[in-house]
Amino acid sequence: MVRITDRTRITVRRARGPAPAPLPLAVTVPQAGAGAQLKHTFTLAGDGRAYLGPHTGDLSDAATYAAFRRAYDDLKRLTGIEPEILAHDLHPGYLSTQWALERPLRGSLSSTTTRTWPQSPRSTGCGAPSTASPTTAQGLGDDGTLWGGEILVADLSGYRRVGRFATAPLPGGDAAVRHPSRTALGHLLDAEALGTPRPSPGLVRRFTDLLDPAEVSAVRAMVTRRVNCPRASGAGRLFDTAAALLGLADAVGYEGEAAVRLEAAAGTTHAVPLAHKIMRLGGLWVYDSSSTVADLLERRASGEPTPHLAAAFHLTLAHATSGLVARAVEEGAPRTVCLGGGCFANGRLLVEVRRRLRAQGLRVLVGGEVPVGDGGISYGQAAVDSRPGREGEVSGHVPGHSGTGPGDA
Repeated sequence: MVRITDRTRITVRRARGPAPAPLPLAVTVPQAGAGAQLKHTFTLAGDGRAYLGPHTGDLSDAATYAAFRRAYDDLKRLTGIEPEILAHDLHPGYLSTQWALERPLRGSLSSTTTRTWPQSPRSTGCGAPSTASPTTAQGLGDDGTLWGGEILVADLSGYRRVGRFATAPLPGGDAAVRHPSRTALGHLLDAEALGTPRPSPGLVRRFTDLLDPAEVSAVRAMVTRRVNCPRASGAGRLFDTAAALLGLADAVGYEGEAAVRLEAAAGTTHAVPLAHKIMRLGGLWVYDSSSTVADLLERRASGEPTPHLAAAFHLTLAHATSGLVARAVEEGAPRTVCLGGGCFANGRLLVEVRRRLRAQGLRVLVGGEVPVGDGGISYGQAAVDSRPGREGEVSGHVPGHSGTGPGDA
């Protein structure tokens, strides 16, 4: 499944034919990437090639998980690759992580989805020089929150986080992925306090009055008591929030459906951006999404049409993303930018972000042969752990590492 946007080919999903056609990847020892939880794929790498397995899907489904294990064994037999190193996500709840930790390998490396900026052969080609990289993929970060919406300065040796989106709770954890209204309530009730006033109770009530009162009460209790409400900064969850607030998606059948509806509503409509603010916090540049959510609610209450607001949301995230990158570059980040994460399968967002980055004189790369979203994570894991000297290591990232040489992050 591919998408052509502004003369750019984006791979959404690899299936028969492309999978398991080999991709170039220099490796020193046979290794594998275990992938993510949703839109799952795995990767086997050896002899200068990487074999990205077929799209598996959501590993929480028992039949899907069994299909993944069969496909992994089949591809090992087909390629003759017996991995000595296996990279996996830090999230202990991911079945791909649990599976990786059970494998009888010489070494097992931990990596976070925030390191999946090299999600295509073109972006891994930027690994020698450091690269500024916005990513939207969600995974457990090294601070215990669910990362996503990150600006990383990275190469194949490690990474340094220099920017991010603000966090908000995900009521019910992974269940919030299929219930965008829960994600929206999390933003409204307990978004990261960055100085922006929260939406007025009246505006919040206009939204909650459209929902099941029992559901609202349960979510309020979860957020207030901070029970099963992991904090996340993922851009995808912000798309869910906007779609829910505009009445486009209360519950969805698959992860990303709310964002698809939001993009469809936006179409080619011209719009004025919503309010947005970038601030400095804890050594990072942070996009305060509360200002955007509050303005979205206010403009909706004033009667602005949904297509205008959907378009305004896309434009706002493009402004916020390019603004975060601009600040990173001003502080010394490289001028090559790799775009990774499922949100960049969104044609409107991709075009808006790329246009603004290019206007800053930056070189912009995006995955073409490998899915830009979670389906490319396993290839990114294998690519990050393919550099010389990884054999026998047990730590997959370099927190706080910085430097000025070509191999520094």
